[in-house]
Amino acid sequence: MIRKRLIFTLLFQNDCFFLSRNFRLQKIGNYEWLKKNYDFSMITDSVDEIILLNVSREGAEIDNFCKIIKTFTKECFIPISAGGKISSINVAKKYIRSGADKLVINSNLFNKVLLKKIANTFGEQCIIASLDYHNLEDNFLFYRNNGSKKINLNVKEIFEILSNLPIGEIILNSIDMDGTSNGFDFSILKKIPRSFQKPVIYAGGAGNYKHLVEAFRKKEIDSISTANLLNFVGDGLQEARKQIIRNKIKLARWN
Repeated sequence: MIRKRLIFTLLFQNDCFFLSRNFRLQKIGNYEWLKKNYDFSMITDSVDEIILLNVSREGAEIDNFCKIIKTFTKECFIPISAGGKISSINVAKKYIRSGADKLVINSNLFNKVLLKKIANTFGEQCIIASLDYHNLEDNFLFYRNNGSKKINLNVKEIFEILSNLPIGEIILNSIDMDGTSNGFDFSILKKIPRSFQKPVIYAGGAGNYKHLVEAFRKKEIDSISTANLLNFVGDGLQEARKQIIRNKIKLARWN
């Protein structure tokens, strides 16, 4: 039985974690703040995976980010994916050696030489493609580099290319709904070709468990990622998972 996954995404820059709203960042706190407000044992019981993203605007901060990856792998006994600033196979190796199970690729998603090197080294299942997009009246515009550079391809072209890349799954992240807590925009799901076989992680807009349940009921969505820290402080993640399971969504049961 294929189960869906709930993923918690954390944005890291300058030794702190950030909230994002429409890709504008707001500082929340450092690692100690995160540990105080999110019991790591509770996170492990509440989500299926964690994604850590290095969203540094100036400088790569590779070494500091690797320290954070190592810290999380010691505290959380669930799969951890890491992304941001993966510009070479050497950076990819650093993230994996720091404890990451998978790599999230955005800015260099269409660098076929780099993807091939990573896939040959760690396997296709290790690579998560990440696409950020705007919805302008069902005209979808795609971006990379923290939403700053437009990708001059339409939906059909994007998914044709993705189908032939050595990737394991894909994150679709709505820039318009990012951090709004207003729920998901499902419009792009109608544009995904039936022939597209990669699992889809959906992101951008989760504000409460009802939004998560609604998204999980979409057959095109395999997993959901939320990065809204303040909506799920304390036992928020734990309660959200309980409510999702009560609504007969097929998530793994840990106890």
